[in-house]
Amino acid sequence: MPSPDLAKQIHERFKFRRQSIAAAESCTGGAFTAELVRLPGASDFVKGSVVAYSNSSKVNVLQVKKSTLDASGAVSQEVALQMAKGVKQKLESTWSVGITGIAGPTGGSKDKPIGTVCIAVIGPGFEYSEINLFTGSREAVIESTVKRTMQLVLEKTH
Repeated sequence: MPSPDLAKQIHERFKFRRQSIAAAESCTGGAFTAELVRLPGASDFVKGSVVAYSNSSKVNVLQVKKSTLDASGAVSQEVALQMAKGVKQKLESTWSVGITGIAGPTGGSKDKPIGTVCIAVIGPGFEYSEINLFTGSREAVIESTVKRTMQLVLEKTH
């Protein structure tokens, strides 16, 4: 489990600033949002989360462009950004994250091995995305992804 301190710092920052966050999660299956809502008071700033595990849910719920999925694949910075944009618009949040990746133990390729995860953070006039390569079991990849996403939220909202 990621450090509860990270979730607490996010809580304090967003509540103090009266800002909100929403998440579009794929490979983490809602684990990022689950960490945020573990602490009381999350309803003050967490708008919600969409678990868009399939490509069709990315397209139909989050308005990810099918052409982007076809050109870049589901695990790409472009898709992570479009997921974050889609959930930010749908849930009307100040900030949002988009997470897509390959947690394993299957599904990897030479170009995108197991543990490849793309994370995007979007805020007022701000967009950022990165590619990570995490190691370990499926659970370890998910845990590392949640921790890195929390770190990014704190870094980018400083």
